[in-house]
Amino acid sequence: MRVLIVEDELYLAEAIRDGLRLEAIAADLAGDGDTALELLERNDYDVAVLDRDIPGPSGDEVARRMVERGLRTRILMLTAADRIDDKASGFELGADDYLTKPFLLRELVLRLRALARRAPAARPPVLEFAGLRLDPFRREVYRDGRYVALSRKQFAVLEVLLDARGGVVSAETLLERAWDENADPFTNAVRITISSLRKRLGDPWLIHTEPGVGYRVGPAGTRPADEGAAPDGSGTGGTAR
Repeated sequence: MRVLIVEDELYLAEAIRDGLRLEAIAADLAGDGDTALELLERNDYDVAVLDRDIPGPSGDEVARRMVERGLRTRILMLTAADRIDDKASGFELGADDYLTKPFLLRELVLRLRALARRAPAARPPVLEFAGLRLDPFRREVYRDGRYVALSRKQFAVLEVLLDARGGVVSAETLLERAWDENADPFTNAVRITISSLRKRLGDPWLIHTEPGVGYRVGPAGTRPADEGAAPDGSGTGGTAR
């Protein structure tokens, strides 16, 4: 899951971003409306957390332009204004949810998870496929009833793969959906994470490599001969967090 945090209070924005990372949610930051619109044009986000009072185009204006452009990104308005009229105007602009400052990070996480589940195509609150069960709200993974402890990044990658329900997901898509904008596109972080994720899930392997295409979750099989190799066969590059 990937979100955009539009907040001009840097310390608050960074605290939110760091807290979301602990919940396996990748987050990018924008301190003003112009930067937010640029990032929204360039990246695919599940949810945008919009502070209404920001420099440049306001949060309201950003929301209006998002709706005009037909973006699928859900909008969560974040503001200190708690009057019902303020909330009503935000919903009229296209907001999907509203959170008043001050707030608990846990509540923000729950709201983000709920919004991501609702769009662009409805998805169940718990993902189950090929014997795996992933609960984004509890951040728990089970394989055939056995609890599997995963790192935050392993969890984020598995969530993207399970959401595809057996479809092939490219390394580029995984990098986009499970990492933030600072990830190096030439990194081998995806390959390394997939390799460690396979080991955590155990034998027989459930994550398969489609050479030259990407990765997919499927019926249990033997250890792939190319385990540790990138889908394009390169297997080179640095690492990213």
